[in-house]
Amino acid sequence: MTSLEPQHATEDQEPWGSPLLERSRELGGGYAAARLRLLQEKARTGPERRTALARLTDDWLAGLFAAAAPPRGTALVAVGGYGRGELSPRSDLDLLLLHDGTADKAAVAALADRLWYPVWDLGLALDHSVRTPAQARATAADDLKVQLGLLDARPLAGDTGLAAALRSTVLADWRNQAVRRLPELAELCRDRAERSGELRFLLEPDLKEARGGLRDAQALRAVAASWLADAPRHGLDTARRRLLDTRDALHLATGRATDRLALQEQDAVAKELGLLDADTLLREVYEAAGTVTYASDVTWREVGRVLKARSARPRLRTLLGGRTGAGKQPVERTPLAEGVVEMDGEAVLARSARPDRDPVLPLRAAAAAAQHGLPLSPHAVRHLAATAPPLPVPWPAEAREALVTLLGAGAPAVSVWEALEAEGLVTRLLPDWERVRHRPQRNPVHTWTVDRHLVETAVRAASLTRRVGRPDLLLVAALLHDIGKGWPGDHSTAGETIARDLAARVGFDRTDTATVATVVRHHLLLVDTATRRDLDDPATVEAVATAVGTVGTLELLHALTEADALATGPAAWSAWRASLVADLVKRVTGLLAGEPLPDPEAAAPSAEQERLAVEALRTGEPVLALHTQPVPESDEPEPVGVELVIALPDQPGVLPAVAGVLALHRLTVRAADLRAVDLPTELGTGSVLVLDWRVAAEYGSLPQEHRLRADLLRALDGSLDIPARLAEREAAYPRRRGVAAPPPRVTVAPAESRLATVLEVRAQDAPGLLHRIGHALEGAAVRVRSAHVSTLGANAVDTLYVTRPDGSLLPDEEAIDLARALEEALG
Repeated sequence: MTSLEPQHATEDQEPWGSPLLERSRELGGGYAAARLRLLQEKARTGPERRTALARLTDDWLAGLFAAAAPPRGTALVAVGGYGRGELSPRSDLDLLLLHDGTADKAAVAALADRLWYPVWDLGLALDHSVRTPAQARATAADDLKVQLGLLDARPLAGDTGLAAALRSTVLADWRNQAVRRLPELAELCRDRAERSGELRFLLEPDLKEARGGLRDAQALRAVAASWLADAPRHGLDTARRRLLDTRDALHLATGRATDRLALQEQDAVAKELGLLDADTLLREVYEAAGTVTYASDVTWREVGRVLKARSARPRLRTLLGGRTGAGKQPVERTPLAEGVVEMDGEAVLARSARPDRDPVLPLRAAAAAAQHGLPLSPHAVRHLAATAPPLPVPWPAEAREALVTLLGAGAPAVSVWEALEAEGLVTRLLPDWERVRHRPQRNPVHTWTVDRHLVETAVRAASLTRRVGRPDLLLVAALLHDIGKGWPGDHSTAGETIARDLAARVGFDRTDTATVATVVRHHLLLVDTATRRDLDDPATVEAVATAVGTVGTLELLHALTEADALATGPAAWSAWRASLVADLVKRVTGLLAGEPLPDPEAAAPSAEQERLAVEALRTGEPVLALHTQPVPESDEPEPVGVELVIALPDQPGVLPAVAGVLALHRLTVRAADLRAVDLPTELGTGSVLVLDWRVAAEYGSLPQEHRLRADLLRALDGSLDIPARLAEREAAYPRRRGVAAPPPRVTVAPAESRLATVLEVRAQDAPGLLHRIGHALEGAAVRVRSAHVSTLGANAVDTLYVTRPDGSLLPDEEAIDLARALEEALG
């Protein structure tokens, strides 16, 4: 923690004499003690503490100024956050020593030293400058950040008239130059958002720099000061106060001047604020940031409209010969829907609209705005929220169709939905939405909060509606698929019940309501099954067919699976996942149509597998073949990974050896099938193990076959220490400090297959995980039939199909014991 106790230099180093030095020390010691008492008080928090800290600091600095015998024509001015009186526990002090230019330069420099040194002695961060009003004005003209700071200038001591005159001049300059300056400020905000991200969707947000943070709130104040446009005031002060309170708590919890709400600090910050937990903290911070973001969007849109209108007026007057009133042309209003028109690039209410008698108007206006790619006027939304009566339950068909139209508009629906959210209309329409609003998702694979993810999924689904027979059910299911995340337990199970209620509320009949509920219940079924189960096992396909019931439901699930993954983040969907899901859907469609499933036990080895097996039996050594795998049914084949076929004489330790070698060569395992092939020999038959691996290169380049083969030989004879090599590589890239990963968990999937016992291993993803699993299984009397690997972010789910050496399933007790032993070995 930075010390607040005086850290004095020796007297011969001080820039002033002994009496001034003693007075400075006396003032500094009193201020440090009073500051510490204030920050330790529990009774004063939030705005009251910030104001008290600013006043305490004002008095201290005013005392320093007076004790320093300042020359005439000088003033000490607080600017920026300190000028606004918003001092957090570890905030910088932004100070300007202003002088009129008449005082001796040496005297002004000595005064500056007498002010700055005591601040540094207390270990406080200081942003300082010494300028005349003309210099300050010129610097502000060249540096937008300086001008923004001066807009909040506040005199602390000295010639208050000099300080007030500067503030008035800077404010006048800001208003006179607004047409040029505001686009610069908008660009500054965009650049900052590009660097720092959007606060309401970040797990470790920067409370100041991220979009929707304190910098953006300050920018809105600057826009309002220009008199060119103003921000929506509703909730903005509360949001800004919440962000400031959180920053105060962060400073107190860490003892540092930081604005980044790191994961490891969130519980302490929540406790400092009296909140339940870190998730509650993030929800409040996200809600505040959402308010600032919405206000920013509305404000900058209004700024753009005003600037465009101003630039058009001179041209219009020129065209009309400079006639008086040329700029006062009637505003065009274009009808969009009943009670809704376009005006000035926004969807607004028509003069004939009667929102107090039209409960469908909010949805109709939203649908019209989204369909035409227009923002919904904030004034219209506020008026609708205040006057429109609630919809009857179930909704009339027009309301349901308007909701579907809104969701089907694609990307433009997002801003319209947020406008409805800002005024509380979404939770009025869908009461269960409240539980997912601003709810964080701790898995870093997720880009969005739960509520925004649902909207983004509907946006993605809008582009897939041509693939399904019921686009309306797809869009509504997309909007509701994670609605259960606001409740305890499995969110798919909870979501089924909520989706059933909401679908009925929206006005779907019983059949459609049941379909929506089924799709929500099983929205993870296809991707989980395709990536974690053996698709050649008839039980896998039969289980999915039983769950979905109809081809219509299956096609809805297929489209929702893709939309959900695309809306999750780039790590959640790939050509490989898409090809596996498509393969599963094709098999289930055939089964639902009455086509028989092939018997995997009757399948003979492929020609290549048999050729490699013969070669391995002849040489007594491993034989390899690498092939890229294109996307099925793609106009432009795209590699989704590599098929690696390995044949070698059957022997112990094959699975961990191959998995370890692949990990060393940075090949990510996606799936593995293992089968024994018996071949005739002069002495009878010889057994060869054929392993068919699907892998992907982490960095895009594949290793050479001869290097893989050489390392595999060394791994099998024990001369290659795979665990040591993997440990060396992991040590070279130390992991960032954060939340500790939960321990591995191994479970037996009941009745998942008639061919093998299915084990699911859930663990932190790490290089060589399958190698460790294979090594742990070596001591058990089991044979691995196949392995399927699914990874999302830092989490891996490895599914193993195992049998006894004779090919039979493991008894239940034996399977449970194996799962426990594997869990202990991995832990």
